[in-house]
Amino acid sequence: MKTAVIVFPGSNCDRDLAVAFEQVTGRPAAMVWHKESALPDGVGLIGLPGGFSYGDYLRSGAMAARSPIIRAVVEAANRGVPVLGICNGFQVLTETGLLPGALMRNAGLNFVSRPVALTVENSQSLFTSGYARGETIRIPVAHHDGNYQADEATLDRLESEGRVAFRYAEEVNGSARRIAGVLNDAGNVLGMMPHPERAIEPAHGSTDGRRLFEGLLEAVA
Repeated sequence: MKTAVIVFPGSNCDRDLAVAFEQVTGRPAAMVWHKESALPDGVGLIGLPGGFSYGDYLRSGAMAARSPIIRAVVEAANRGVPVLGICNGFQVLTETGLLPGALMRNAGLNFVSRPVALTVENSQSLFTSGYARGETIRIPVAHHDGNYQADEATLDRLESEGRVAFRYAEEVNGSARRIAGVLNDAGNVLGMMPHPERAIEPAHGSTDGRRLFEGLLEAVA
């Protein structure tokens, strides 16, 4: 599978995500600069990495969501190409409208950086087929604006449609209903604040993130 990682000024997890993609697919990921207007031909998976795109000016992800390459990302997502947004990438996905809700400042206004326990809420999606529903996994977080919020009707809809992919097992940042990751209605776009690309090797302290990438590869192969 051909993969692409979108790189913005201020991205700092782009290489981590590219390494994860390459380890699972066996092929180097294409690193696509934000000023490009098209994705490489044949890309079957797009990653929006963590970091501080454009310095997080205005709102986190707001400027990145209006960069030239994002139009191609949105078009690909609407065609059914899987798109994974991690941390700042999740923020970008909400700013584009590919995912509902918004990522606000953490409760307490503290930067949170530590491994956290997540509950797998949906094991039937492209991104979560490597897990069992109800399973607890450990994935690191590192964010200041990870407090997921949406109106009650949207939250109810996400819950009823099985679009909550991951939930924090404990209070982390004030997110509504402890939501850590959500899917779009078609199931081919996932935004999550925790960093699965930082949990793919034993040296990371956990390999629970690897199953996300392996399950995704198996699901779309």
